[in-house]
Amino acid sequence: MTDARKVRILVAKPGLDGHDRGAKIIARALRDEGFEVIYTGLHQTPEMIVAAAVQEDVDGIGLSIMSGAHMTLFPAVIDLLKAQQADDVVVFGGGIIPDADIGALKVLGVREIFTPGATTKSIAQWVRGNVRPRG
Repeated sequence: MTDARKVRILVAKPGLDGHDRGAKIIARALRDEGFEVIYTGLHQTPEMIVAAAVQEDVDGIGLSIMSGAHMTLFPAVIDLLKAQQADDVVVFGGGIIPDADIGALKVLGVREIFTPGATTKSIAQWVRGNVRPRG
C-alpha cells in the first residue's frame, strides 16, 4: 500500500523580521523527515503566505516569527485561509512567543507553538501526528 501523496508543508517568515535561520533549519528538517516542504523566504505578508498555500495545495503552514508581531500575523493568516475556504490547512509556528500568548493563539486556531529549545525531531513528530493530506 502506498500513500496518496506526501504531506505538504509551507514554511514562511511573515512580517519584517529578517532572521530566517530557524525557519530554514525547520524547513530542511521537515524535508529530511520525508515531508514535501515549500519555503517562501523572508518578508512575506499574510496575503502572500495564504496565496502560496492555496496555489501549492499545502496541508500545513509553519510560521516563524521573531518580531513580536505574532498576535497580528497568526490571526491574519488564519482569517485569510478561512476567506479562501482553506481553513482545513493546519497552522503551527514558532519563534519568540511569550507563554502568555500561546493560549490565546490556540483559541484563534493556531494548532501548536514551538518555542526556543524545541527540537527539530519533536516538531517533525508533531507534524507527522497532526497534519494529514487534505482531501
